[in-house]
Amino acid sequence: MLMPKRVKYRKQMRGRMKGVALRGAVVQFGEYGLQALEPVWLTSRQIEAARRSMVRYIKRRGQVYIRVFPDKPVTKKAAETRMGKGKGAVDHWVAVIKPGRVLFEMSGITQEEAIEALRLAAAKLPIKTKIVRRMDPISGQEI
Repeated sequence: MLMPKRVKYRKQMRGRMKGVALRGAVVQFGEYGLQALEPVWLTSRQIEAARRSMVRYIKRRGQVYIRVFPDKPVTKKAAETRMGKGKGAVDHWVAVIKPGRVLFEMSGITQEEAIEALRLAAAKLPIKTKIVRRMDPISGQEI
């Protein structure tokens, strides 16, 4: 599972997921990408499940880039615990995803293979996504 090696503060406040992604919204490393269309907390388990489905489908050909990292701790109190007594222990880690964020990228395989692999990965995620291609920064055309 993905998680930070160390953090400055052990627990975080929940925060809000308003607005759209200002960074990480374009395909940069690969040729094809999977872009989020809704806001979500993506858990490290969901990221790993999507990654595994892509890697298994392309059978070690090509390359997969993970563009998100779960660096937000989510706490949880034990079941059947009375209220009070402070905040619970860290249960799992999430990546805060805003609409427009590119989650995964792929390169080194054909377009049909990439689209099918990204479709399988999207089925593992709890949000609507779309498959995007790399754009030329000057002309704005697909490469």
